[in-house]
Amino acid sequence: MPQTEYLIRARSKGGRLVESKVKASSEAEALSVIKQQGATPITVEALGQGFNKEIRLTPKRVTKKDLAIMTRQMSTMLAAGLPILRSLTILSEQTPNPTLKERLTDVRQDVEQGLSFSDALALHDTFPPIMISMVRAGETGGFLDASMLQIAEIFETDVKLRGTIKAALTYPIAVGFVAFVIVMGMLLFIVPIFGNMFAELGGELPLPTQIMLGASAAITNPFIMVPLIVVLLALFLVYRRVRNRPEVRDITDPLKFKIPVFGGLMKKVALARFTRNFSALLHAGVPILTALDIVGETSGNVVITRAIEDVKESVRSGSGMAAPFAQHTIFPAMVVQMIAVGEDTGELDAMLSKIADFYDAEAQATTEQLTSLIEPIMIVGLGITIGVMVISLYLPIFNIYELMDN
Repeated sequence: MPQTEYLIRARSKGGRLVESKVKASSEAEALSVIKQQGATPITVEALGQGFNKEIRLTPKRVTKKDLAIMTRQMSTMLAAGLPILRSLTILSEQTPNPTLKERLTDVRQDVEQGLSFSDALALHDTFPPIMISMVRAGETGGFLDASMLQIAEIFETDVKLRGTIKAALTYPIAVGFVAFVIVMGMLLFIVPIFGNMFAELGGELPLPTQIMLGASAAITNPFIMVPLIVVLLALFLVYRRVRNRPEVRDITDPLKFKIPVFGGLMKKVALARFTRNFSALLHAGVPILTALDIVGETSGNVVITRAIEDVKESVRSGSGMAAPFAQHTIFPAMVVQMIAVGEDTGELDAMLSKIADFYDAEAQATTEQLTSLIEPIMIVGLGITIGVMVISLYLPIFNIYELMDN
């Protein structure tokens, strides 16, 4: 008899809510298996039956926002005196993200089997290194609730920074898309009508009009457009596949900070993320070399990673961090000086936090300036583009009598 997989929610002998997957030939057989384990079944659900089976080609991604909510909730529960296992059970039951739900369930089971919370988290790529290290520091120092709260603040700040960049890019992308649609629409549907009319008139057309007609002919020619689209799509897919390779990032990452207008914003966001993560790790009691390893992995840009490698060598040799930072142009003099002061006074984590706050504010101000500046520029640019196309089409009409004479 074919067996079916059942998802059973039950209460253990200790009163804890557990979930188990059991393969059995019938629902009654699955329930009897759970009862033999000493648990009291609550609900039973058959999995994989026709359209009732949930189909996911790829697991849903766990975002920084999901982790921020989870860590803040766990901090609250730990501060209220709830045990870790009970907190993990509650979180796994109420999180809306199915992937995070599975990971938290796995972590809870690993902790039940004797692993520490940080070691259980380290078994899953879902949880970033900075989170694992701060949890481990909190476990060792007995301030896990405070560590979880600090992790939540780091993730929330990172989400806000990412939102800052998205806010600055949303308007130009939207206007650029509208401009692209309008231009393509004119080239596909309007320009060919004028082209037929000009062909009947004869004569030599102005250069702007010839360019417009040539672009329209190229776009409407499948022997040109189809290979072009295939090549562009292939290049895009290849880049998606190789963009995280070191040799590719060595070229693309430095260019990100040199992009006109947006390069400065990306640099400020990168500095804010680096200094805030570094400050949080030091404040949690993570050893400085370990903290440097972690911020190097999470920096997101090889320019900062290279600088951190130099700093680690300097720290290992007993020297300070300010000098190697000063050798890299991405770190302004103000940052280097504040790091030097933090080292001298023994308050490096506080200084790094102040730097992060400063660049957070700078990124926000830059975003507001970019938004107010880009809006009129994009509108004017769109108007000029459409105006040039319209004028190019009407130039021959202004000389219609000369064309007819020719």
